Amino acid sequence: MARKRRKSDTKGKPQKGSADVTSPQAPVNRQAEAASSSKRRIWLAALIAGAAGLASSLVFLFLDRAPTPQSVSPAAYVGSDTCAGCHQSEAKLWNASQHKVAMQHATEKTVLGDFNDASFDHYGVRSRFFRKDGKFRVETDGPDGELTVYEVKYTFGVDPLQQYLVEFPDGRIQALSLAWDSRPQDKGGQRWFHIYPNEEIKHDDVLHWTRLNQNWNFMCAECHSTGVRKNYDAKTDRFATSWSEISVGCEACHGQGSRHAAWAREQQSWWPFGKREDPSKGLLTLLDERQGVTWPIDPQSGIGRRSVAPATLRKEVETCGLCHARRASFQEDWLPGQWLSQTHVVEPLARTTYHSDGQIRDVEESYNYTPFKQGKMFAAGVTCSDCHEPHSAKLRASGEGVCLQCHAPDKFADVKHHHHGGVEPRPTCISCHMQTRTYMVVDPRHDHTFRVPRPDLSVTLGTPNACNDCHRDKPAQWAAAAVEQWFGADRKGFQTFGAAFHASRTDQADAAALLGVIAADKDVPAVARASALSELASRVSSANINVARRGLSDPDPMVRIGALDMLANLPAAQIWPLVSPLLVDPVRGVRIKTASLLAAVPAARQPQADRAHFDQAAAEFVDAQLANAERPEARTTLANFLAQRGQSAEAEAEYKAALRLSPQYTVAAVNLADLYRQLGRDKDGEDALRIAIATSPRDAALHHALGLTLTRLKRPDEALAEFQMATELEPDVPQYAYVYAVALHSGSRAEEAMTVLKNALTSHPNDRSILSALIAFSRTNGDAEAALTYAQRLAVITPDDPNLTKLIGELRQATKPPAR
Repeated sequence: MARKRRKSDTKGKPQKGSADVTSPQAPVNRQAEAASSSKRRIWLAALIAGAAGLASSLVFLFLDRAPTPQSVSPAAYVGSDTCAGCHQSEAKLWNASQHKVAMQHATEKTVLGDFNDASFDHYGVRSRFFRKDGKFRVETDGPDGELTVYEVKYTFGVDPLQQYLVEFPDGRIQALSLAWDSRPQDKGGQRWFHIYPNEEIKHDDVLHWTRLNQNWNFMCAECHSTGVRKNYDAKTDRFATSWSEISVGCEACHGQGSRHAAWAREQQSWWPFGKREDPSKGLLTLLDERQGVTWPIDPQSGIGRRSVAPATLRKEVETCGLCHARRASFQEDWLPGQWLSQTHVVEPLARTTYHSDGQIRDVEESYNYTPFKQGKMFAAGVTCSDCHEPHSAKLRASGEGVCLQCHAPDKFADVKHHHHGGVEPRPTCISCHMQTRTYMVVDPRHDHTFRVPRPDLSVTLGTPNACNDCHRDKPAQWAAAAVEQWFGADRKGFQTFGAAFHASRTDQADAAALLGVIAADKDVPAVARASALSELASRVSSANINVARRGLSDPDPMVRIGALDMLANLPAAQIWPLVSPLLVDPVRGVRIKTASLLAAVPAARQPQADRAHFDQAAAEFVDAQLANAERPEARTTLANFLAQRGQSAEAEAEYKAALRLSPQYTVAAVNLADLYRQLGRDKDGEDALRIAIATSPRDAALHHALGLTLTRLKRPDEALAEFQMATELEPDVPQYAYVYAVALHSGSRAEEAMTVLKNALTSHPNDRSILSALIAFSRTNGDAEAALTYAQRLAVITPDDPNLTKLIGELRQATKPPAR
C-alpha cells in the first residue's frame, strides 16, 4: 500500500553528471589536482568529525522522539491506487476481479442492461428503461404506486446479474427489484427480470424497491463499498452516507492502510535513522495463516494434513466473513482479523436458512461463513485462500483441481471413489460435495460445508442430498442403498447434529436430551454447538443447566452467545451470578448480549462490584442499537431494554419511532401494547393494536395481543373473536391455540376448548402447554383416565418434574376400580 518514491526523495544524493565527477575529456593539471586533493582530505576529515557529532546528536534526538503507542496517528484510508504503487501484481489481479466492480457509477462502460427503450411487465406494472440527457433512466412504480421516472445513479455487481441503484433526495439509495440477467443469451440471459418473479410486490410492501428492505445504505453498502459510514440522522430521518472507495478495494479486507503506507515510505527512505522495527509492517493485522504451512498427503488416507495446527481465532475466515456471512452490523469500526462477533450479530444454523443437518436452504441466502465453519475442511485448518486466490477471488486451480491439491488424485479422482464410470458428464467433487442452491433467480451458490452425500438422512430427517439432486426420478431409499453398497453401512459423516435439530424442530420428546449432547460435545463444530444452545432456550432444566455453564466459557464467542440465548427465558436476578462475568468479555457482541439479559435487574439490586461493568456494557448495548437507528428492529430492541430498565417514557418513544419507520413492523406494536399493560393503559394498547391491524390485517400476533388486551378490558366476547382469528391465521403456533382454548373454557365452552386442544396436539404432540391444558380440562370434566394419559405423555418430556410425578400418582389412584 506504499506510494512510489517521490522525486524529492533523491535530494542531496550524488546524481549522474553532477559537478564532482571529472569529465574524461577535461585536461588534467596534476599540481592543482594534488593541492586540491590535500584540501579535500582536510575538508573530508573535518566533515567526518562533524558528521559523527551530528549523527550522535541525531541518534539521541531520534531515540528521544521514538513514537509511543499513544502518539501513533489513527489509521486512515489511503485508497487502492496507493496500494498499487508497490503491490502491482496483486493490483492487477484485483483489477480483473468482481470485487473491483461490486459497485460503480452508472456510465456507458459500466451499465450492462438494455436501456434502449426496453420494457418489462410484472403483475400489471410496465417498467421502461431508456436514456435521456446522457443519463440512464427507469420509469416504474414509486412509493405511492404511481409510475415515475428515476435516474439510475449506480450499478451493482456484474455477473450473473446486475442491479441498479436510485438515489432519493433524503440520501436513501434504493435497489431496483428489476435486474439485468447478464449471462449469455444461450444460457437464458440478456433479459430483464424481477427478483421476486412469483410475487406481486405492491408499493406499500416492505419488499418494494422503495421501502426499508431494499435500502442500500443499510442492506448493501458495507459489503459493496469500502470505508462506508452510514451517517444517518435520526432527527431528520435522512442519510449522508459516505465511502472511501465506491467498490471493494484493498482496505475493505486489510483495513485502513495509512500506517502501512507510512511504514513502507520509511523503508524506502535513504535516511538510515529513525526507522521503526515493526513486525506488523503498519498493517492492522497480518493475514499470514498460510505462511510456512504445508499440506503433505498421508499415503494411507490420500488426504493432506496441515503441518501446523490451526489457531482458535481464524483471522482470514473472520475477515472474509464480514461480507460472506449472514450477519447484521452493530458497530462500524470493524477491524480485519478479529472475531466477527466483535461488531456483528452472526446467524447460526437458523431454521429459515438451514435444513436440520446444516445444509443450506433456497429460501434465504446463507452465504459461506456459517456453512464453512460447520464443515470438515474448516476443522482441518483449511482457510479461504487455500482454495481462492484472495485478490482475484478466483480458484487457485480450475474445476476439481483445487480439491486435488490436498486429495490424492489416484484415490479421489478414481472411479472406485466416485462410482460413476462411463457417465458423461462425470460428476465432479463439486457436484457431490458442494451442492448448489439458486438465489435471486439466476445466481447459483455452492454449499461450502463440503459434506458427504447422506441420502440415509433424507430417509429419516427429510433433508435433501446430492445424489437425488441429480437423480430426481429416484427415491432417497434408492440412493441410500447405493451408497451403502459402495461404502458400507456405517455412514457417520462429519455433521452429527441433524437428528437433534430435527427433534427440536418437530417438538420430539427427546429433543432436550439430544440437543444437550450436541452442545456439550467439543468435537462438534462450534457453530452447531452455539445453535444447539440457542435451541435449548425453551427447554432449560436442572438436567442441562451445566451445558449452558460450560458454554459460557467456550473460546468461541458464538458459543458463549448461544449459551446466553439458552438462559434468556430465566429470571435475570437468578442468572446474574452465572453470566455477569461476561459483562467484561473481550468480544463486544458477548458483552452487549449479557447486558440485555441482565437489564431487568434494578441498579440498587445489582452487586456493587458489577455495577460499573454493567453500566459500560449497557452503554455499548444502547450504542449498538443507535448504530442502526434507521431500522425498526433496532429501535424496538432499544425500547425493550429501556422498558426493562424502568425508563417507560423513553421506551414508548422508541416503539413509536419504530412504527413511524415501518408501520408493518408489528413487533413494535405488540410490545408497545405490552408496555401500556404494565403502565395500566390498556385502552392505549387497544388503540395501538387496532392501528397496526389496519395496516397488517393478517398478522396473527396482532390479533392475539389484541385478544389479551380486550380480556383485561373485560370484553371477553371480542377477545374470543381475536383469539380465534390468530389461531386461524397461524395454526402452526401452539401458543395461539392454547390461549384460544383457555378463553373458550373460561366462557363455559368446554367441549369446543377440548376440540381446539386436541387438534393442536395432532400438529404439536409434545407441546407442554397443550398437554397441561388437556390434563387440567380432563380433570375438570371428571375424565381421570384421559387426564392420566396426557400426564404420562407430558412426563416423557419432563421426567424430572416432582409435581407431575405426584399428579400421576393421584390420577392412577383415581382410575383404580373401587375395591369390593
